[in-house]
Amino acid sequence: MSRGKLIVFEGAEGAGKTTQLRLLAERLTARGIDCVAVREPGGTPVGDVIRNLLLDPQATICPSAEALLFMASRAELVSRELIPMLEKGSIIIVDRFFLSTYAYQVVGRGLAEEDVRAANRLATGGLVPDLTILLDVPVTVGMERADSRGIRDRMERSGDDFHARVGEAFGLFASADWQASHPECGPIVRVDSVGAEEDVFSKVAGVLIGRFPETFSALTEFKKQ
Repeated sequence: MSRGKLIVFEGAEGAGKTTQLRLLAERLTARGIDCVAVREPGGTPVGDVIRNLLLDPQATICPSAEALLFMASRAELVSRELIPMLEKGSIIIVDRFFLSTYAYQVVGRGLAEEDVRAANRLATGGLVPDLTILLDVPVTVGMERADSRGIRDRMERSGDDFHARVGEAFGLFASADWQASHPECGPIVRVDSVGAEEDVFSKVAGVLIGRFPETFSALTEFKKQ
């Protein structure tokens, strides 16, 4: 049995990760393709408890503790879910992975990058995504979308300056130079996520078919010609 694929959706608040992940999972499953969707933080019993703590608007957490909580959730997810499912040949779609840690905790919170990268190596055991789709949206548009969902969670309440830094960080990640200096992140492709969700999904489908035609050819009908 061949190894599965690890596909990650990344982006700032309101970029459309959850929507695009849901559309991809639904359409792959409808075509009989083995697909599992998970999210970070979360995806395991321990991870779900950590998620509730990290997003609790009433919680006060220092930056280093915040980063380590994300890493603890990631370590559980990688060990208990991602690696076993990849070995079974599944396509795994993840809502956030360690690009978010670099954007939020390194650039947003100001933690030392080398410390965070070292912690990430421990958490992932060297697991590298096959592809990260970086959904790009202006920070103001993304926060408007986030606000439309209801009350902001703890991360969303971090302030305009924080979210501006996070948005700028995500803007760097698609560059060839950044990717070359961060091989642990794997290949990253930027997708403009402004517009109707079906139009954005067409772009996502095009990227996946272009990279892995043998795996994602079933999505051809959704790709605009």
